[in-house]
Amino acid sequence: MPGQGKRRRGRQRGGAPQAVGRWEALFETQDEPEFRTELRRLRAEHPEIDETAIRVDTFCGRSTHPTTYRLSVFVPAAES
Repeated sequence: MPGQGKRRRGRQRGGAPQAVGRWEALFETQDEPEFRTELRRLRAEHPEIDETAIRVDTFCGRSTHPTTYRLSVFVPAAES
């Protein structure tokens, strides 16, 4: 099944952060080159952000809905 190895490796690495929090969308576009440029810029300007705290969503398009790319970052919940 396509993608199964990638999912398995993600589970072995631990996947998403286990802390309590939420995913905050930073950038969304329908232009893939623009999306990749923004992702490179985020990694260059904020090296302190852990790779496991970055999420890339690709919403597959159809004829009436174009493909959309969303870049999100994990924001831990504020401690009370």
